[in-house]
Amino acid sequence: MQMNGLVKWLAVYVLFLLTGTVSAQHPKDDIKQNIRRSANSLMAYPGPQQRKLTPAPQGKQPFYISHYGRYGSHHLLQKEVFDAPYQVLDVADKAGKLTAKGQDVKRRLYKIRDDAYEELGELTLTGVRQQQMIAQRMVERFPEVFEDGTNVDARSTTVTRSILSMEQFLLQLTRMKPHLNVYHNASHRDMVFLNQQDRQLMKIRMDSMTQKRYNEFTKRYDKFNHLMRTLFNDMSYVKQHVDAKRLNDDLFMLASNMQNTELRNNITLYDIFTDQDLYYNWIKQNAWWYINYGSCSLNGGTQPYSQRNLLRKIINDADSCLKLKKPGVQLRFGHDVVILPLACLMDINHWGLATHRLGALGENGWNCYRIVPMAANIQLVFYRSNPDDQDVWVKVLFNEDEATLPLPDNDGPYYRWADFRSYYLKKLDDYEKQ
Repeated sequence: MQMNGLVKWLAVYVLFLLTGTVSAQHPKDDIKQNIRRSANSLMAYPGPQQRKLTPAPQGKQPFYISHYGRYGSHHLLQKEVFDAPYQVLDVADKAGKLTAKGQDVKRRLYKIRDDAYEELGELTLTGVRQQQMIAQRMVERFPEVFEDGTNVDARSTTVTRSILSMEQFLLQLTRMKPHLNVYHNASHRDMVFLNQQDRQLMKIRMDSMTQKRYNEFTKRYDKFNHLMRTLFNDMSYVKQHVDAKRLNDDLFMLASNMQNTELRNNITLYDIFTDQDLYYNWIKQNAWWYINYGSCSLNGGTQPYSQRNLLRKIINDADSCLKLKKPGVQLRFGHDVVILPLACLMDINHWGLATHRLGALGENGWNCYRIVPMAANIQLVFYRSNPDDQDVWVKVLFNEDEATLPLPDNDGPYYRWADFRSYYLKKLDDYEKQ
């Protein structure tokens, strides 16, 4: 390698080290390092890992931001996830079949149920803080966009936790910049792009062959002996009266979501699982998310196109806004089942990966906890030198870190808007022609 090439390579590598964007280690090690990562989509938002953003192209300044964000941390939605495991342990306790640990877990479950009482699916204080901090960093990173009089257009799906996420985001913006012109709404009219439901694609997500392959894959990780022996003192009782798989799944979901509540510093359920248990639960759920919303080749690899309306809307809105002298900010708030397929449709950070090898997802970088934690977000930040500048560039921040796109002859993080829109509009047109 020539000396100047070596110097350039070292410079890039050092930048990656400083920004924290070096390729992640194997998920098994990731999870062992931080067990909360096993939660997949229930992982609390970790915040940006990149400390310093790449300087803009010479003479360019940010002037417009287009955003889509998932709602923040919330209580679980399903009442039965709280009730069912408690009832199983309560019945076993009355029969004298729980270990001391099992009795302690039962007491913890009672407190967890009580904490979520009448607040199923609702935003928690952790979720509030996440949205406020994302808004704060957006203003601090791109102050040029938030001048007095800037228009902020915010739209949310009609789900309460999504609306509250939008409101908390806007409250923080207006605390920092009280002279913004803010419009916000949550209308069924916007649901066609904020949370598109494609019935044709939904029909083939888990067709019979895909379901069969998924069941075969997950069966090898259905290992519940340690958990059952931790909770119960009689394995014959477990065999006759306990659905070990369901109990495991419910307890793991509760353990995963504790990090999103105010109980997280006082109660844990992670201690009833081994490192291997956590990894096995993670790998099964990670594969489920990939099949249902990623480019999984088992079901045709087309599930990300469920969000084609949203991507086209983002592009069309940007085209309109770029004609304005002060286009401002567009904020959209919605769901994990939207932002994950959108990220795959855009092939951000190579998450458009198409494969049938479910066990190899993690080592290929497709890790749900990195893509769609609570409050996951995509920010498109646009740059130009002045209102008459037609050479507009765009940068994608995914979870507030600079991300790569599959645009040819450009390795990012800045891309010409003309190349961006041409590439993705062609991709959408080609799909719709089919």
